[in-house]
Amino acid sequence: MTHDASVVIFITQLAVLLVAGRIAGELAQRVGQPAVLGQIIAGLLLGPSVLGAFAPGLWHDLFPQTGNPHVMLDAVAQLGVILLLLMTGMDTDLSVFRDARRAALSISLSGIIVPFACGIALGALLPESLLPTPHRRAITALFLGTALSISSVKIVALVVRDLGFLRRTVGQVIIASSILDDTIGWVIVAVTFGLALHGAVDFAALTRMLLGTALFLALAFTLGRRWVYRLLRWSNDNLQSELASVTVVVVIAAVLALATSAIGVHLLLGAFVAGILIGQSPLLTRRIQAPLRGLIIALFMPVFFALAGLTADLRALAGQGLYLTGGLILVASFGKFLGAFLGGRIGGLTYAESFAVGCGMNARGSTEIIVASIGLSMGALDQRFFTAIVAMAVITTFAMPPMLRWALQRLPLTEEERSRIEREEFESQGFLGQVERVLLAVDASPSGQFASRLVGLLAGVRRIPTTVLHLDQDRAGQSAASERRAKHSTATVEAGAVAGDEAAVDEAARVDITTRSRSLSEPGDAIAAEALKGYGLLVIGREPTATGSSFDEEIIGASARRFGGAFAIAIARGSHRRESGDPLNVLVPVSGTRVSRAGAELAIALTQASRGTVTALYVVPSGGGLSLPWRQRVGSAIAPRTAEAAIREIVELGEHYGVTVTGRTRKVSATHNAILREIQSGRHDLLVMGVSPRSGDQLFFGEMPAEILQRADCSILFVSSEPVIEATGTREALGGDQRR
Repeated sequence: MTHDASVVIFITQLAVLLVAGRIAGELAQRVGQPAVLGQIIAGLLLGPSVLGAFAPGLWHDLFPQTGNPHVMLDAVAQLGVILLLLMTGMDTDLSVFRDARRAALSISLSGIIVPFACGIALGALLPESLLPTPHRRAITALFLGTALSISSVKIVALVVRDLGFLRRTVGQVIIASSILDDTIGWVIVAVTFGLALHGAVDFAALTRMLLGTALFLALAFTLGRRWVYRLLRWSNDNLQSELASVTVVVVIAAVLALATSAIGVHLLLGAFVAGILIGQSPLLTRRIQAPLRGLIIALFMPVFFALAGLTADLRALAGQGLYLTGGLILVASFGKFLGAFLGGRIGGLTYAESFAVGCGMNARGSTEIIVASIGLSMGALDQRFFTAIVAMAVITTFAMPPMLRWALQRLPLTEEERSRIEREEFESQGFLGQVERVLLAVDASPSGQFASRLVGLLAGVRRIPTTVLHLDQDRAGQSAASERRAKHSTATVEAGAVAGDEAAVDEAARVDITTRSRSLSEPGDAIAAEALKGYGLLVIGREPTATGSSFDEEIIGASARRFGGAFAIAIARGSHRRESGDPLNVLVPVSGTRVSRAGAELAIALTQASRGTVTALYVVPSGGGLSLPWRQRVGSAIAPRTAEAAIREIVELGEHYGVTVTGRTRKVSATHNAILREIQSGRHDLLVMGVSPRSGDQLFFGEMPAEILQRADCSILFVSSEPVIEATGTREALGGDQRR
C-alpha cells in the first residue's frame, strides 16, 4: 500500500468514526444516557460484530488490521487516552472531596477493596481455558480486579448532574467518592502496568514502583503545583501567538506522563495528575480551557471510544464467553454495590443514603474501556476478555441511571440541604463568581492607593489572581520615583490580600500578585494589550477631573472603553486620602436590579475582607402614600414589597459569607438626596454603587451617579458589570429602568 493510499484510508477512518460516534452519542443523550455509551456502540456496529459480519470485504478495506492506517489510528487513540485523562484531571474538583471527605474516603476505599478482591478471586478461580496466557494468571487477575473496582467519575458526575442531585449531600458524596476512586484507580492501573511489563509479580520492582509513585505524587502536589501555575501565568502573560497557553498545557501533560513512564508506571497517571494540577490553577480561564476541551470532546473522545467498540468482537462471547460476561457483570455489580454500601455505613450515612451511593458508584464506562485497552495491548487480556469487559462497562452504565434515580427519589430533601442549595444557587448567579482575574490600573494618587487596598482585600478574600498595571506620568523605566510608586502600589495590594485572606498561612498559599508598568501617554493601548490576557474585572484608581464632577476621559474613560468588560472606578475621599487599614463601613444602594446586585456583591466581599460593616439602602420615591419603614405594608404595598425583596436578597447574600447586612429604606423625592443624607450621618466611609454606562462620547453613568460623584464626601466605588459600548439609546443607571 502506497503512502498516499494509507493516508486516504486513515482520513476515511477518522471521518467515519467521528460521524458514527457523534450520531450515536447524540442518540444516547436523547434517551438519557451518556454520549460515551453511544460512541462505544457506534464502534461495535462498525466492528467485526456487525459490519464485519454483514460486509466483511468493506470492513477489511475500511479498517485493515495491519499496515500504516492501523498504526496511525492506534497512535491517535493513544494520544486520545492521554488527553482524556488530562481532561478528567482538569474536571476533578478536589473541593468537593474536602467537603465530604470522611464518607468519601470510607466509600472509596471499601468500594475499591471489595470488588478488587472479587476480581482477584475470579481471576484465581477461572479455568485455564478462559485465560489468555495461563502462566500469567496473576497479571490477568490484577487487571480484572482493577477493571471491576473503578467507577468512571465522568459517567457518575454526568448522571448525578442530569438527575438534578449534584448539589444534594448524597450527590456530593457520590462525586467525591468517584473522584477518589479514579485517583486511586489510576495508581493501581499504573502499578499493574508495571507488573505486566515484568511478566510476573517482582517484589523488588513493585517496591520501586510504589516508592517512585509516592515520590512523584508528593513532588507533583507540592513543587509541581507551584511550577504549573507559574508556567501557565508566564505563557498567558508573555506568549502572544494564538492558543499558546493550550500548547503549554499539553506539554505539561506530556512531561508528567513521561515522568511516570520513567519510574515504571503508566503514562496515564502522569496525564491525570497533570490535569488535576492544571485544573486547580486559578489561571485556567475559560479562554484557555474551552479550546482544549473542544478539541478533546470533538475529536479524540469519539474516535477513542468508537475505536474501543471497534476492537471488541461480540462473536467472542459465544459459548464460554457469554458465561464469562455474565459472571463479570454479576461480580462487578455485587462487589461495587456491597463495597460502596458498607463504606457509606462506616462513613456515617443512613441505610437509604448508602443504598443510593451503592447504586451510583456502579457505573464503569470510559474508565474500564481504557483499562481493558491497556490490558489488551499488554497481552494480559485477550479478545474475549476485552469484549467481556467492554460489555460489562456498557451494561452497568446503562443500568446505573434508572437504579440511582429510583434510590434518590426515596431520599427526602432535608432542611439543611434545602438551605445550602438555595444559597449555592443564589451565589452561582452572581457577578464575582465570573471574575477569574482582576486587572488593577492605578497611578500614585490617593485614589490609586485606595484602589490598591480595595483590590488587595478582594483578591485575598476571594483568592483572585491580580495584576497591578501602574500608569505612571513618566516613561516606564526612566524614573526612580516611578518605580518606587509602582512598588508601593503593589505592596498595598499585597497587604490588602494578606488582610483579606485568613487562610493564607504562608506566602506560598497567598493569592498571586503581578506588577506591570506602562506609560501614561497611551493608557488605552496599555489596558487593551493587558486585557487580551484574560481578565474578568478592571479596577481603575485615578482622581476624577479637577472639579470632581466627572471622569478624566483621557485616562479613566479610555481605560474603561478599551478594556471591553466589567470595570470599577475607585475615588478616595475623607480618611482614605491617607493610608488606612481600618475596617470599611460600606453603604450600598440597592434596587433589585442586576446592576445593583453587582455593587452589593463587591460591597459584601470588601466588608468580609476588612471585617467592617455594610448597609443596604433602598430608596422609595415619595408620593402615592408609600410606606417609609422596611417590611411595613401600607398603601398599595407594591414599593414596600419591592424594597423588602431587594434588601432580603442582599441580606441572604451576606449571610452566605458570614457578613451581617443592615437593611434601611428612605423615602425622598430624589434618590441621590437619600444617599447623600445617609452618607452625612457619618456611619459610612465608602459608597459602593452599581452603575451602567450610558452611550456617548464621554464616560457617563447618569444624572444621579454624577450628582453623587460631585457632592459625596466619603470614598466612592462605582461598579459596572457591563462594558462601555457605543449603542443607540440609553441604558439606565441604578434607580433607572427597573425591568432589568
